[in-house]
Amino acid sequence: MADVMEQQSQSNGDFSLSGKDKESEIVVENAATVHGEPPQGDGGPPKADSEVETVHEKVTKQIIKEGHGQKPSKYSTCFLHYRAWAEGTQHKFEDTWHERQPLELVLGKEKKEMGGLGIGVSSMKSGERALLHVGWELGYGEEGSFSFPNVPPKADLVYEVELIGFDEVKEGKARADMTVEERIGAADRRRMDGNALFKEDKFEQAMQQYEMAIAYMGDDFMFQLFGKYRDMALAVKNPCHLNMAASLIRLKCYEEAIGHCTTVLAEDENNVKALFRRGKARAELGQTDAAREDFQKARKHAPEDKVIARELRALAEHDRAVYQKQKELYKGLFGPRPEPKPKRWNWLILIWQWLLSLLYRLFRRQRIKED
Repeated sequence: MADVMEQQSQSNGDFSLSGKDKESEIVVENAATVHGEPPQGDGGPPKADSEVETVHEKVTKQIIKEGHGQKPSKYSTCFLHYRAWAEGTQHKFEDTWHERQPLELVLGKEKKEMGGLGIGVSSMKSGERALLHVGWELGYGEEGSFSFPNVPPKADLVYEVELIGFDEVKEGKARADMTVEERIGAADRRRMDGNALFKEDKFEQAMQQYEMAIAYMGDDFMFQLFGKYRDMALAVKNPCHLNMAASLIRLKCYEEAIGHCTTVLAEDENNVKALFRRGKARAELGQTDAAREDFQKARKHAPEDKVIARELRALAEHDRAVYQKQKELYKGLFGPRPEPKPKRWNWLILIWQWLLSLLYRLFRRQRIKED
């Protein structure tokens, strides 16, 4: 069963259960940086120590994480995650990381209120994360926005942006202008590019490709698909989520890996790879009961798979080790139960009871004689 699943996985570009081509172990080595949602507290935009770069009269940039490759040109279709704050109030009004849906931005064709964001993105490289400060003139303007998002009048803006990647399309053809086949084809090309990078252990770059492919398969697009077109889209989208999960497990980003597996299970509740990888991530987080539940459900649909059986054995051994450790701990805290001490009789009471018994017998003997 494992060999059959391996062959099917490789033909679909969806890697084996643990995310490797030939082995089933998940090994994490030399993960210098981690792609995914940046840490976010409640104190507003993050701090950046890098030099302030003036991109435009009303746009400045500070690099948080360096990118690679070329910068996008005009009419490039860019895929990015970002958070946005009103600088004066520190009110956060947009967060695509939280929504798990990257923004598609065609440079030169962005909305008026995103003009400053577009200028900043045009100065970035793929994989770069930066802090942008945008004047209100290139944001929501003099009147602001009182619907969604809620932005005060004349509010300067702060963006935390990560450029996932971009497509160099001369005519600036956005997803909305593509046919269903074109969108699925574009996503599939990104998926295959990601697979090639994954096999070279370039996990961050692979995830950028997968995330761009997923962006083509957004919720608005999937909602409109039925029948064979929906099946075609899911055949591209689900493997991207699964391979994202495999990459994130390699990089020890277990919470994010669980999210991608759960997305697949919402469409296919019996997907063995999604159950296995979610179980693996949960086990790494110490969520042993939830991990066991995932592994057992995966084994139900792949009863002969040796990798799943091995993970269940590992969980059982872990539980036994924890139980033994707790047993030893409590043994040292509590001593043996004390045995009850024999009661010490009062000898005076015993003598008195003996005398009463003797007098009673003498009395009875005297009555018998009289009768």
